[in-house]
Amino acid sequence: INLNISTFSVILALRHLSIPTDAVCDADTIFALSSGHGRCGVAVVRVSGPASSMVLRNMTGLTQTLPPPRTALLRRITDPHTKELLDRGLVLWFPGPHSFTGEDSAEFHVHGGPAVITAVLQGLGSLKGVRPAEAGEFTRRAFHAGKLGLTEVEGLGDLIHAETEAQRRQALRQMDGELGHLYQDWSSRLKRCLAHVEAFIDFSEDELIEDGVLNQVDSSVHRLQTEIERHLGDERRGERLRNGVQVVIAGATNAGKSSLLNTLCQRPAAIVSPIPGTTRDVVEASLDIGGFPVLLSDTAGLRDGLDSVEREGVRRARQRVEQADLTLVVVDSTQLPTEPKQAPTFLQGYLSIVLPQPSGGNPEEGREATSDRVLLVLNKSDLVPEAQKERTERELRESLGLPPACFLSCHTTTGLGDFLAVLQSRVKTLCGNPLSGAPSLTQARHRAHLQQSVQALSQYHQYRNHDLALAAEGVRLALTHIGRITGRVGAEEILDIVFRDFCIGK
Repeated sequence: INLNISTFSVILALRHLSIPTDAVCDADTIFALSSGHGRCGVAVVRVSGPASSMVLRNMTGLTQTLPPPRTALLRRITDPHTKELLDRGLVLWFPGPHSFTGEDSAEFHVHGGPAVITAVLQGLGSLKGVRPAEAGEFTRRAFHAGKLGLTEVEGLGDLIHAETEAQRRQALRQMDGELGHLYQDWSSRLKRCLAHVEAFIDFSEDELIEDGVLNQVDSSVHRLQTEIERHLGDERRGERLRNGVQVVIAGATNAGKSSLLNTLCQRPAAIVSPIPGTTRDVVEASLDIGGFPVLLSDTAGLRDGLDSVEREGVRRARQRVEQADLTLVVVDSTQLPTEPKQAPTFLQGYLSIVLPQPSGGNPEEGREATSDRVLLVLNKSDLVPEAQKERTERELRESLGLPPACFLSCHTTTGLGDFLAVLQSRVKTLCGNPLSGAPSLTQARHRAHLQQSVQALSQYHQYRNHDLALAAEGVRLALTHIGRITGRVGAEEILDIVFRDFCIGK
């Protein structure tokens, strides 16, 4: 076999698969304030690049030896040209590759007053070959140096922006590499499948490929497709946890929707008035419900608007309900039938007005399908006789096809604890437990690439018995999309597998 010709053909077939990941970073040394802006006790200024040791010497007066790696040293921090004292603080030295960016790095821990920070940054900027870092440049250099994968970089960003306990747990798990390892495993298996198919195409006629290779590929591709589809079928729990659960308050005018918003926010976020149609636009508030992020939206009362502004508010309200992860349907308890047995029928009719109707099919089936995304809030329960309320609760518990109902008084807060417990349980179900099971999808771009990977693997099955080159192209496309998630895939890795697994030509 002419190995040069065969190898060249494989390289040509895989050339467009390569995604450059070893881009050379700028030779510049960069610096930036790494701690938060504003007055604080301590501010951290980070420096990274080949001139970091020079920067450290010029800013601290160190002439010979640098501080021991990763050891804090108290020093006078001075202007590199005038030698004027700027501050006294801690300095740390991180020689590459054992640093966040993989380059030589240094940190200055100074007092957090604006004047001190400005003076230190100006001093750094006056040094030759040193410039302010661009947004995200430290993390980008860490990625190019192989310190972080692309999913780990995204996890780091999510961790920095995490506002609730569950978001912190999910982001930390992703930053630790669990999601990246899952995708990298799929990528490795796809590379192996592709290498075997390419080798079969190039060398099968010379009888250098053992029998059953393609059958093994068939099984591997089928298993991979099943695993990816299962990963995609998570009902967007990870994305909800990352972005916040969309909870919409909806119902008729004067049912107490704005009062419910204010009660949950514990502040007057929305105007409350006995005049129907007070709320015209969507009023939003971010909440932490049991450690899970919630974006709560109060909407206009659903009725036939009297003017164009109110009609627009109703249109927006219905649009939000259609997009909601969870809808809190608020009902004025005083409007319930005095005969409790009639309450389920009344509420079914109320829900048919508030909730969007399914496109085609049975409306009853549509409501049952969305009942796990709806909570009934029977507000103004303090105005209902206790006996009637108890009998109504009993009827609603025994009624089939209705979502859970909670009696609540926003005026007296009676029933608030029970309602919050139910709400927290629903939100937790929608987000899932970020610490259990396989790591969740957290980014819309991941989902898009994985969906395209599944479609590409379907192409393999479609052309497997008709055109093996087109079947291989399906595996190649799937690998490319996984590689765009992880940021790492190249043609050279495919060649390594070809020669390692088959020892072609020895």
